[in-house]
Amino acid sequence: MRGLLFATLALAFAWLALSPQARAACQQGCDLNHFNTFLGEEALNMNTTGSDNTATGWIALAANTAGFANTATGSDALGNNTLGFGNTANGAYALANNVDGSNNTATGAAALQNNRIGIYNTANGYEALFTNNADYNTADGFQALYSNTTGDSNAAHGFQALFSNISGSSNTAHGIQALFSNTTSSYNTANGCEALFWNSYGDANAASGYKALFNNTTDVDNTAHGFQALLNNTTGSSNTATGFSALLNNTTGTAHADTSLSLMVARPTCARSTKRSATPTRIRTIRAFPIRSSSTFRPLIRIGIRLPDHA
Repeated sequence: MRGLLFATLALAFAWLALSPQARAACQQGCDLNHFNTFLGEEALNMNTTGSDNTATGWIALAANTAGFANTATGSDALGNNTLGFGNTANGAYALANNVDGSNNTATGAAALQNNRIGIYNTANGYEALFTNNADYNTADGFQALYSNTTGDSNAAHGFQALFSNISGSSNTAHGIQALFSNTTSSYNTANGCEALFWNSYGDANAASGYKALFNNTTDVDNTAHGFQALLNNTTGSSNTATGFSALLNNTTGTAHADTSLSLMVARPTCARSTKRSATPTRIRTIRAFPIRSSSTFRPLIRIGIRLPDHA
């Protein structure tokens, strides 16, 4: 009988040891002295003088001691913050490793996860600004500015825009994988799917349009506006291309200018790039008509539509 009693007690203690209720220290409440609110296991557990904080989730703001005016929602959100203030983290592991970085906003799982001292950053999207430790960056989109560590004042909008940027500053990328390969170069502007995709070290380039300056790698001061404008440029500098496929085949030429007056009709599908070159386009003339001027006729003017080969 005594053996059966001991066995029963052993089972009871084992069940209690394994139960979530026994292992967790889920707490909720308000710190009226410092105007803090907390809900979750070890949320705001180590706070001493920090005030005006709100922590919701497992170990949210758990290490905070003197940081103030922070809001953490999600598992391990702002979990390692100690002195940082004015931060907002929404999502699991958002700003999880922040120590004394301040005035950051992270929305999305693992957004700004590894930021420690960076200030005034905004990250919206899964793993946006994931590696960041710099200042004044804005990333909107899945893994936008993912690799950024010391680059300041960058703006990335779109899926993996400025994905590889490490130390480049003052870059602007709008579009899927725009400026995807940029690592250390600065002052570039890319608007459009995969615009300036392979640019890594070239500075002060401006590309607007689908795959504009797509293959540019190291050269500077190029301007491309239009579908695949300066598409194959690699090391040519100070070129200006405006229009559909303008300066398409320029690779190393410098200080060229091309303005295409063709009527363009193209609706490419933007997908992740696997090649560094694109299929050349062809021109298909669809109509020719005369232009009358007074009593004479001027030469025929042709309107051309450039279409991809698959059209």
